[in-house]
Amino acid sequence: VGRRQNFGGTTQNGLDGACKAVTVIFARGTTEAGNVGSLVGPPFFQALATAIGADKLSVQGVDYPADIPGFLAGGDGNGSKKMAELITTAMIKCPNTKVVMSGYSQGGQLVHNAAKLLPAATTAKIAAAVIFGDPSQGDAVQGVPASKTRVFCNLSDNICSGGILVLPAHLTYGVQNAAEASAF
Repeated sequence: VGRRQNFGGTTQNGLDGACKAVTVIFARGTTEAGNVGSLVGPPFFQALATAIGADKLSVQGVDYPADIPGFLAGGDGNGSKKMAELITTAMIKCPNTKVVMSGYSQGGQLVHNAAKLLPAATTAKIAAAVIFGDPSQGDAVQGVPASKTRVFCNLSDNICSGGILVLPAHLTYGVQNAAEASAF
């Protein structure tokens, strides 16, 4: 009997387990705990597990500092490299899995940065890119078609407007958009 992944925790290491139909590589927002955080990641994973079946989903968080200097730099450089490496690992280990690259806030910066680090042949295989509270809103995810990219940004979210203020609108994506994101 295989170990079942609990999608509610702040740390997810699904690449250590068996291959699944869908693998989400997720980068948490600045100052969040674990490797997937708590505000957006777990609600998104739970909604996705409900939509496709928990037995078909694997989630791997990106272990990076998620600190303010990284955010101000446009996304932690080593974290961006780590995300690119995890995507490559998922595709090599599980060639039939659909890889979703996703992130919240600074994690969204990592999605953009990681895509730039990946060869075109790899980004062409990305099933979807899903970003919540994207500081780089308006920028394409390099190599991932717009039809496979979904960005959630609330109108009054200062972070999505290039600002540095974390206002209430930046903290509601898990509650407001998890189900819609899982349907994408």
